[in-house]
Amino acid sequence: MTAARPVLLVLADSLAFHGPERAEPADEPGLWPNVAAAALGGRAELVAGIGWTARHAWHALTHDPRVWALMPHVDALVLGVGGMDTLPSPLPTALRELIPALRPDPLRRAVRAGYRRAQPRAASVFARLPGGGPVALPPHLTVRYLELCRSAVLAIRPDVPVVAVLPPVHRASEYRGVHAGRPAAERATRAWAQANDVGLLDLRALVAEHVLSGAGNPDGMHWGWAGHAAVGGACAELLRPLVPNE
Repeated sequence: MTAARPVLLVLADSLAFHGPERAEPADEPGLWPNVAAAALGGRAELVAGIGWTARHAWHALTHDPRVWALMPHVDALVLGVGGMDTLPSPLPTALRELIPALRPDPLRRAVRAGYRRAQPRAASVFARLPGGGPVALPPHLTVRYLELCRSAVLAIRPDVPVVAVLPPVHRASEYRGVHAGRPAAERATRAWAQANDVGLLDLRALVAEHVLSGAGNPDGMHWGWAGHAAVGGACAELLRPLVPNE
C-alpha cells in the first residue's frame, strides 16, 4: 500500500462525473470520488462512462491497460456502478448499444430519435409487467459482474477494502419516473455485499431528497454539488478506518 496518500480506484457510471449542469472533467474537485479522496488525504482514479452498468465496469477492469497500471498503487476499490442496471430497458441493452454503430448517419439519427421518443411510453407500459419489465441488466447479472470485479482486484491486492453502491432514485422524464427494477437490485446487492464483506453506500438515503425535490441536475437523474458532497463524505467515512493515512 502507499505510505500516506491513499489511492481510490473508482469504477463508476455517469453519476460520478456529471454535475448540476453538465459532464465534468474527472479531476473536478466537487465530484463525489474526489470529495471522498480529498477527505482521506489521497486521490481518486476515476474510470467511468455514460450509462455504464456493472458489466461495463468489468470490461474496463479487464480491457483498459490504464487500470492495470494502477493496480500496484490501489488502496481501495469503489464500485460505483449498479444504478444504471436498474433503469427500464424496453429494447435489449445489446441492441440499444448498437445504435451508435448504425450507418449511414441519417439512419442512425432517425433510429436514435425514434427510440428516445418511444422509450418513455414503453417504460411505462413494460413497468406493468410482472417484476416491473426488462431492465438494463438483471440483478443476478449485476452482482455477478460486481463479484468478478471484486475478486479480480483482490487476487492482485488481497488487502484492499471494497465499497459498492445501492441504486439511487431518479425522476427522469426520459423514463417517466419509472424505476420498478430498483427494489430487486437493492436486495441482490445487499445480499452479495453481506456475503463478501463489502461496504455499502446507500445512494437512495444520501440523495433521494436532493434528486426528488428537483435540486439536482434538470435531467432528473444526475446530482448537484450538494449530492456529490453527501456521497463523497459518506464514502470517506466508510473507508477512513480501512485505508492508510498519515
